[in-house]
Amino acid sequence: MSTVNLPSADDAAATGALRVGPAVLAAGAATGPLAGTVTVTKDLFDVAGQRIAAGNPDWLEDAEPAAANAVAVQRWVDAGATVVGISHTDELAFSLSGTNVHYGTPRNPHDPERIPGGSSSGSVAAVAGGLVDYALATDTGGSTRVPASYSGVFGIRTTHGRVPMAGVVPLAPRFDTVGVLASTGAMLERATRVLLGTPAAQTDASTAAPVTRIVLADDVLALADPDTADAVAAAVRRLGEDLDVDVANTELAGPQLLGDWRAAFMARQMPEIWQTHGAWVTRRNPSFGPGVATRMNDARNASRDGMHLADDARVEVLAGLDAALPEGAVLAFAAASGPAPRVDLDAAAKGSLRGRTIAMTCIAGLGGLPAVSLPLAEVDGLPVGVCLVARPGEDELLLAVARAVDALVAHAEYAA
Repeated sequence: MSTVNLPSADDAAATGALRVGPAVLAAGAATGPLAGTVTVTKDLFDVAGQRIAAGNPDWLEDAEPAAANAVAVQRWVDAGATVVGISHTDELAFSLSGTNVHYGTPRNPHDPERIPGGSSSGSVAAVAGGLVDYALATDTGGSTRVPASYSGVFGIRTTHGRVPMAGVVPLAPRFDTVGVLASTGAMLERATRVLLGTPAAQTDASTAAPVTRIVLADDVLALADPDTADAVAAAVRRLGEDLDVDVANTELAGPQLLGDWRAAFMARQMPEIWQTHGAWVTRRNPSFGPGVATRMNDARNASRDGMHLADDARVEVLAGLDAALPEGAVLAFAAASGPAPRVDLDAAAKGSLRGRTIAMTCIAGLGGLPAVSLPLAEVDGLPVGVCLVARPGEDELLLAVARAVDALVAHAEYAA
């Protein structure tokens, strides 16, 4: 094992990020692109010898110690990463908020009165709080992109199926993907390329344009709060100027079709969640927080008749992307409908925010698309992510943009 600097217990406690750790849970290889680094894994990924809680103590009580690492965990360990903690998640990853009635709410360092975002809440708090430089996450309906946006870090949802989900507690397998959160674009690229099995980038951070064009989806952006939409649009224009590429505008689908896509996503996600967890929920009758309990009951009662709508929507999403994007281009809009809300936001307001955010994040889910959140915008001093979406398999294109952003933010006031 390479020599690693283990985070202190005090630092870990300050972030509220970890259920297990800090301790060496899986020692990294002596050599490799991640040698000498430390990371944490979301409490859905198997770590050999550890019991996984999936954000719920009843699940933890039923769990046996994992016999082996999840595929994604093992790829990082083989590349030299040492796992030093298991980070909190919303219960069964069935939320975007990051609050957990059993384990508490990890800290958003920009404002402790606001949520960090979920369901990869502990992973984003560990990165945003400086505990580790990168962390393992998942993304079904935005669970990497939303916390990245709320907490002001880089985050990527990988192309569906490119990184095996073996050894990960599922939610809705049709949409579940492995995600990565990181403090810098270069670190995001470095760690994610290991998961993707592609060689490390051969160039240093550079402002050389890794894309041919950025296309701002005005109709998708309109789902965000007006001040968020304005901040993201301004950040996209600045990004285009600094990368020396054109920024174009498009209507990806229009309000009616965007609403249909969200409905199609939910029509598949909800019954699939019950297919995944219904037997355990029925047998165990676990204690859930009120929001998760309500959504799980909705999943229980969801009809399976509309599940095919997600397949129809996938065709429409991919056709829309092909029409909007020339080769090498990426689509842009907001990573969430607004900045992180307060922890004590009332249920009705929280539901509205969640609905508008899912209407944006579900586009990548339906299409199986890679999507990255870049910390390039602010609203009232709070971070808001710029989301870039590419065609399936073009993860490396998004990672190259993230790496270029490192050089840009060093001399640009993106949040101004």
